[in-house]
Amino acid sequence: MSKVPYEVYTEDVEALTVLSPAGEVINKDKMPALTDDQLKEIAYRMIFTRTWDDRAVNLGRQGRLGFYAPTSGQEATMVGSEFALEKEDFICPGYRDIPQLVWHGLPLHQAFLYSRGHQHGGEIPDDVSVLPPQIIIGAQILHATGIAMGFKLKNQKNVAITYTGDGGSSEGDFYEGLNFAGAFKLPVIFFVQNNGYAITTPFAKQTASKSIAHKAVAAGITGVKVDGMDIFAVIQAVKEAAERARNGEGPTLIEAVTYRFRPHSLSDDASKYRTKEEEGEWSEKDPIARVVKYLESKGLWSDEDTQRVKDEAKAKVNEEIKLAEKTEKMTISGLIDSMFETTPKDLEEQKADFE
Repeated sequence: MSKVPYEVYTEDVEALTVLSPAGEVINKDKMPALTDDQLKEIAYRMIFTRTWDDRAVNLGRQGRLGFYAPTSGQEATMVGSEFALEKEDFICPGYRDIPQLVWHGLPLHQAFLYSRGHQHGGEIPDDVSVLPPQIIIGAQILHATGIAMGFKLKNQKNVAITYTGDGGSSEGDFYEGLNFAGAFKLPVIFFVQNNGYAITTPFAKQTASKSIAHKAVAAGITGVKVDGMDIFAVIQAVKEAAERARNGEGPTLIEAVTYRFRPHSLSDDASKYRTKEEEGEWSEKDPIARVVKYLESKGLWSDEDTQRVKDEAKAKVNEEIKLAEKTEKMTISGLIDSMFETTPKDLEEQKADFE
């Protein structure tokens, strides 16, 4: 095997793109094999997620949600990566990664309860392979690595996937997770949604690396860079990574270059660090518009379909937020009980102080 000159690591790498902004397949070799029904399901989920995000932002401003991190613009990375997984594969999310959890099986009203800070938002159903969203930046990376180690020790053909943003790739947990997973060849996918800003800090100011994908080199694992506004590229990259993991070939670091159309959170003012010109350039790469154009060219989608999905999403969100709002209010004793199958004696005694 010939040695690769060091200089290759000082240059950026080209991102995998399958579907152009015009909705045309420009890389047939990497186009994932999808049925017409699957294509329509992908469009459904992306439009549903965008509509849900619109409504959630309004709910947050009304005080009906707590912390909420908008997702519009990142539907390809979120919907696409989850779509490429199996039901038993495990998701370890950050605080923005709520769509992946819901499409993997978490009831939407529980996602709303999580946002409202309610304990029941973190009570994951037994048949849903996810962890609650992690607020600590990068901590979920270590969780996914541990779960992947469990899969390997049990000889299970499952994969763990964890998400963070470009800012999370500057955390110590990120490097520890990659190094450990590489050393033990664990079945884990590290998925970085590089939306260009670590809250307000531009990517170029928080790392000298030309890409996040390069950072796989030091861990001895596979590194991939994809167009994060192209859901077909995301699906293909995750499918290939999952296949390598299931075959015992170890982890993959995926950098998906994307863009969040809304601010970092509802308390953020993106106009202070982003320009209208930049936002306009990225809006032309809208991941939903790409897919809709492609499906329309195949006679699989219409404006009526888009409106139907929006109507269904609005109705579903309204139903689920009402369900969340009807959930009994939290109590200190109830919170303590929810943490244990059998509440320890000392905590039983403490509960009496709050009753």
